[in-house]
Amino acid sequence: MKISLFSFGFKYGQPEADMVLDVRFLPNPYWVPELKEHTGVEELVAAYVLKSEVGREFLAQLNPFLAFILNSHKQAGRQEFTCAIGCTGGRHRSVAVTEHLRHVLTEMTSNNELAVSHRDIHRE
Repeated sequence: MKISLFSFGFKYGQPEADMVLDVRFLPNPYWVPELKEHTGVEELVAAYVLKSEVGREFLAQLNPFLAFILNSHKQAGRQEFTCAIGCTGGRHRSVAVTEHLRHVLTEMTSNNELAVSHRDIHRE
């Protein structure tokens, strides 16, 4: 199965995908002056988002849910699965979650092709 993950910013339009995750409820580094200019690829930003209480709880539920969804799609004979993860601007929260899922899926699904991209990471 080909799995595509990508982050995006809702303010630039919602993309077509099999599943869209809205992560705007996670803590927003945009409002932290020392994190604002950085992206979710960077550990400091990712930690701010994902190691918060709500971030840890979200990931604890997301990881098994995604495994279930992927297995169900595979059993149904689907050859491709696209998951879009969105936050307001597509630079911080959605990128951090997408990168987390890249690592989880790399370990979880060694037989699949995985493509990861960040549509709006370079926008302001």
